[in-house]
Amino acid sequence: MLYELHNLKKIYGNRTVLDLPHLSVEAGRIVGLLGPNGAGKTTLLEIFSFLSGPTFGEVWFQGKKVDYENNRLRDLRRRVVVVQQHPIMFTVPVEKNLEFPLNIRKVPKQRREKVIDELLDLVGMREFKHARAHNLSGGETQRIAIARALACSPEVILFDEPTASVDVENQIAIERIVQEINQDKNISVIFTTHDMNQAARLADEIVFLFEGRLAKSTYENIFSGQILPGENGDPYCLVQNKLKLGITSGKTGPVRIAIDPSAIKVSQAAHYPPPANCFKGRLVQLTDEKKKVRALVDVGLPLCVLISKEDLTAMSLGVGSSIWLTCPPDSIEII
Repeated sequence: MLYELHNLKKIYGNRTVLDLPHLSVEAGRIVGLLGPNGAGKTTLLEIFSFLSGPTFGEVWFQGKKVDYENNRLRDLRRRVVVVQQHPIMFTVPVEKNLEFPLNIRKVPKQRREKVIDELLDLVGMREFKHARAHNLSGGETQRIAIARALACSPEVILFDEPTASVDVENQIAIERIVQEINQDKNISVIFTTHDMNQAARLADEIVFLFEGRLAKSTYENIFSGQILPGENGDPYCLVQNKLKLGITSGKTGPVRIAIDPSAIKVSQAAHYPPPANCFKGRLVQLTDEKKKVRALVDVGLPLCVLISKEDLTAMSLGVGSSIWLTCPPDSIEII
């Protein structure tokens, strides 16, 4: 196992920004940390990079407990590198930026140029070798920062929102580079994002964070609502004043709910009698997610649902299709 976290909490002042009873990350994989702004993604990345320690709890790396005392973090920090969302380049040519970590690691001078050329080829930036690094565009800077990180010969690369500030062309290039780093160089990759589609394209595993905690469902299916008593006394949640969801809860008043997209049931026609929490909607978007397809359905509000490719084909569903969604009780969580 690459990382294991046990009873970890990170507290700033009176605010708990991370509360993770247990989290494990396997080596050799691409892992996406997905969640909205303020979910704790960057803080968790800082802990994975050993730049920040937990307030409480334990961090294990490759089967050994991390010792935050006695200055024992230097070796770990040499094995894990971070590519920030807005990397800072030295005001020297690109090749000198890449040569810096090679010098620190005492790579022989006759080998440095070959390594630099290989890394610039990998990120598609050889033509910028002699350009001033601080004059590059955001996407070009990000690709050079990746090459510079690889010059450190890391076992793990951590990316903080790697494509948040780049154009589409560079986003495609950076996603390709991330996959090559993992597949060809066998480097473990962990990246943060708030883009569900990007996480689905890149990650072997997705860790969902919401308000510093692990979330069972994706954050895009989190809504505000009001729990009210029904005519028969059973409570229901009025979601954004648009959707009535039957629920099982002792709470009343304003709440936030999460609907697990993998637990929502999809059908082409209405059932009679209709089951509870069954809504007619229109399919407005389909996104390929390796083994499944993520569908965005308008049921009065946008609801994401995961559909197997076999079911999608069998039902001949496409954008614009009318479908019925059923949200069983175990798909709904009061948070």
